Amino acid sequence: MIRHIVMWKLKESAEGASRAENAVKLKEKLEGCRDIVPGILHLEVGLAAPGLESTYDVVLFSDFTDKAALDAYQVHPTHQALKTFVGAVRESRECVDYEV
Repeated sequence: MIRHIVMWKLKESAEGASRAENAVKLKEKLEGCRDIVPGILHLEVGLAAPGLESTYDVVLFSDFTDKAALDAYQVHPTHQALKTFVGAVRESRECVDYEV
């Protein structure tokens, strides 16, 4: 199993929306990827909680059966369209993939 974790720090404003508004939009778009390819075992999206210390605004926590499933997810058109939005609203991104 491959665990895929990504965190994004968003711009204060982008695409005509605030950081908080874009965080919600990103969460919705990521959750729309939950069943786009076979092999996605788990996909969870979290937003930084107000009042709790955070260095990133949005986190994706997902599990895939294997690298082939993760690779299929990465190139799927729904995921590719999401990357366009992310590119416009993100300030920075961190990612880690590892075997469980």
